[in-house]
Amino acid sequence: MDAFFASVEQRDNPELRGKPVAVGGSRARGVVAAASYEARRFGVFSAMASRIAIQKCPQLIFVKPRFEVYSAVSRQIREIFHAYTDLVEPLSLDEAYLDVTENKVGMPSASIIAKEIKARILEETKLTASAGVSYNKFLAKIASDMNKPDGFTLITPDKAEDLVASLAIEKFHGIGKVTAAKMQAMGIATGGNLRERTEHELVQRFGKVGRYYFRIARAQDERLVQPHRVRKSIGSERTFDTDLAEEEEMLERLQFLAQEVAQDMARLQATAKTVTLKLKYFDFTIQTRSKTLVQYLSASDAIFTVARDLLRTPQLPAYPVRLLGISVSNLLYQHELTSNYQLTFDF
Repeated sequence: MDAFFASVEQRDNPELRGKPVAVGGSRARGVVAAASYEARRFGVFSAMASRIAIQKCPQLIFVKPRFEVYSAVSRQIREIFHAYTDLVEPLSLDEAYLDVTENKVGMPSASIIAKEIKARILEETKLTASAGVSYNKFLAKIASDMNKPDGFTLITPDKAEDLVASLAIEKFHGIGKVTAAKMQAMGIATGGNLRERTEHELVQRFGKVGRYYFRIARAQDERLVQPHRVRKSIGSERTFDTDLAEEEEMLERLQFLAQEVAQDMARLQATAKTVTLKLKYFDFTIQTRSKTLVQYLSASDAIFTVARDLLRTPQLPAYPVRLLGISVSNLLYQHELTSNYQLTFDF
């Protein structure tokens, strides 16, 4: 989906259409959860501190998030997907992989199916989506980001390797900012540069994920679309443009992270016993703090409360923080419940 949260707000409030919109808190220590394309033209993006966003775009309009609405729209879109295939692997509320090799409408063209799905989403939700079509997940993901908003991109086998070779390394799905910086320091600026490195060299430098880098540099990805993938943990994290030093700033971010985790848990119909807080400091050192509870939880307020306690225990971070993350584990899925499992109210 294109600028999903912000687009929903513009759809539901005509006064916001065509204007720069940020979903999130406008307070001095607030954070942008999503930005409309009008705001992005000014350099405003998700996870940015609100004060920086206002500096970049003084006319920015802040809207409080309505996660229950976004979740409902997400379910509506997923019903459209399932009209074409049951092989749907959600990545988040606004993104999913679909395998339409064999599909419910008996259509031989993935491109036609993608265009039909885009049209139905627009008709039924009044929102635009961008689609990427190719022969593996890595390429489909790359394609989906190439012509947003309301984009459609097809990568055929005869074009794949040349496209990947010309792609800037920071545009690769699965290569984050820190890894991209390391690669650039090694002289790897494009997919073509990455292809010149041996698998052994990439594994030595980046660990097991180096094998994945070696394959995607050659447009290879054998991962299947997994509609029933059992996840052992659910999490969300953000890297910030400016390191956070104050508790209030960190708690503001943790509230958004807890809401995102809770939304994913609701989508997957999961509850959890263990909450883990991830801290990455200004010097890139990483620390994790975890707590396992007696009862299962799933509500965003409960997740945030545990994360807040972890932030303060044994003490608040002694150094500025560049990344915060919340994850939950020890998961229990609804389909695993048995008659002798006692449900508890999530107070």
